[in-house]
Amino acid sequence: MPVGFGIIGCGMIARFHARAVADLRGAKVTACYDNIPAAADKLAEELGCKAYHNLNEMLADPSVDVVTIGTPSGAHMEPAVAAARAGKHIIVEKPLEITLKRCDAIIAACEKAGVVCSTIFPSRFHESSIEMKRAVDSGRFGRLTLGDAIVKWYRSQQYYDSGAWRGTWELDGGGALMNQAIHSVDLLTWLMGPVVEVRARTGLLAHQRIAVEDVALATVEFANGALGVIEATTAAYPGYLKRIEIHGDQGSAVMEEEDIKVWDFAKPNKRDELIRTRMAEKKSTGGGAADPKAIGHHGHARQFDDVLKAIKRGAAPAIDGPEGRRSVEVILAIYKSAETGKAVRLPLAGDPSLQARKASRGKGSA
Repeated sequence: MPVGFGIIGCGMIARFHARAVADLRGAKVTACYDNIPAAADKLAEELGCKAYHNLNEMLADPSVDVVTIGTPSGAHMEPAVAAARAGKHIIVEKPLEITLKRCDAIIAACEKAGVVCSTIFPSRFHESSIEMKRAVDSGRFGRLTLGDAIVKWYRSQQYYDSGAWRGTWELDGGGALMNQAIHSVDLLTWLMGPVVEVRARTGLLAHQRIAVEDVALATVEFANGALGVIEATTAAYPGYLKRIEIHGDQGSAVMEEEDIKVWDFAKPNKRDELIRTRMAEKKSTGGGAADPKAIGHHGHARQFDDVLKAIKRGAAPAIDGPEGRRSVEVILAIYKSAETGKAVRLPLAGDPSLQARKASRGKGSA
């Protein structure tokens, strides 16, 4: 009997979820739901699954074992908690949610129900990312000194105008950081370790009719003493591939999307040249730099496979709820620093209020 997937939220990202499931042996999409009935009907026709116009009815379907949630970011909690209570395993698109309180509600519901919860960060499953992580964990960089995440993407005004939720604090949870650069924030903290302090500036410089930032810059201090920079924008025409740069006193590596551009170590080993060769032409898409549809689904497929293995083993997946929460906390700290003009220490002593972020709109910071 195949593992049945139910898709909640039938927009663009649902198609990538469906393609990922199709790549898995012993899995299939059996149902989908959207609060816009026509959207569910359209996806169901494309996939050959059953469309539901009532979420509770889909969650009662015994053919659904796992649900994937692709609703707007600030609308993840309600369906996730409902799915957990129904005994379904959960895969939530990034971000896990847009406040720590809502993230924690999802995590608690899954723990109470004894179901697996995973936050989508497919970039961690790329071969180049895994090689970078292996080099960090084996100490090849020596003392880590610098870790940078650079996301210079472009989104047109039409992109923001295409959905009423886009560019809002209430449902997008933020702008270039929370929606786009969160993948790189996750990668950076996975590689460099926890962030303990941020200092930041944000701005809304190139778009209209949105409430969030389209430019952000933060300096960060990691728990290991290393420093770094997080740069994010959706206002860098025509858009460039995201970069992760890791430096230490014994080595440096730079990853651009899935390509490793720099791989230099004081103590070379026999795999280095192979890595430089194999990881030099890994990217197969535009990485979403200018077009949110220009991404591959292979990372999603690898992560979905990891979730199925975790379910089978009765173990946590590689990226569980608390792992997904970490990048949200870093981004909220950046927003708080931009609002106050002060350094912010982590972990946060409370969830930065939505109202405070709204109040900053007219002060040069988003």
